[in-house]
Amino acid sequence: ATMAAKAQRYEAFVSEVLQRDLRRVQEQRDAVFEQQAQVLQLRSALSRLQEAAAPLHTQVDLGCNFFVTAEIPDPQRVFVALGFGFFAELTLPEALRHLERRSRLLQRLSDSLTRDGAKIRAHIRLVLEVTLSLPCPCPLPLPLPQHSALPPGPAGAPGTPGSSSDLR
Repeated sequence: ATMAAKAQRYEAFVSEVLQRDLRRVQEQRDAVFEQQAQVLQLRSALSRLQEAAAPLHTQVDLGCNFFVTAEIPDPQRVFVALGFGFFAELTLPEALRHLERRSRLLQRLSDSLTRDGAKIRAHIRLVLEVTLSLPCPCPLPLPLPQHSALPPGPAGAPGTPGSSSDLR
């Protein structure tokens, strides 16, 4: 296989496999971040419930932003969604402990996904470096230098390409 074909295969691998995997990991991590935010919000609400005096007056959304006033005579027990449609009735301290465990689990998952994303980015960099190191029969376009803030002068003027000052 020619070097150009190898370079194309490497580029296809980066775009079709590695970048797709990186997007998937980032989407999963974003979903975990959303869950962490929900857990934090719920923990804050439960902490306020512990401090509230009974009975508790609140507004309940029945759907389509239609709210009704509700009175909770004893706000010391709550139903916590465990997942897969299962709920557990817990006291406020039990619910807070459950949320703390869930928060630690989500943090470990977030850390793992962050590490996975870093590994994939490192693989992308490695493949791109290998691709750039392949001998290519065609000249690669060189980036223009961006360090000069002065506009180019006429040919042969001091400081321009081809002038005698460049040969010193």
